[in-house]
Amino acid sequence: MAIKVRVGQTQGVKVPTTSSTSGGTMASLQDTDVSNVLNGSVLVFDANTSRWVAVNDLTPGNTKNLDVNGGSF
Repeated sequence: MAIKVRVGQTQGVKVPTTSSTSGGTMASLQDTDVSNVLNGSVLVFDANTSRWVAVNDLTPGNTKNLDVNGGSF
């Protein structure tokens, strides 16, 4: 059953959620290693292990080669 809604002058259809399951955790994902997670950690993909790993240092060791491109606005 769809529920019709109106936002401003636009009409749309709201689809009700029918799932009764709750969400999972990052730790329950098979390709994610959050065993060393700390405040401020970010997930970084490790191509050697094909897993996402929680890290606090984006460029470990003396290699400082991380480029972040936020795009053009």
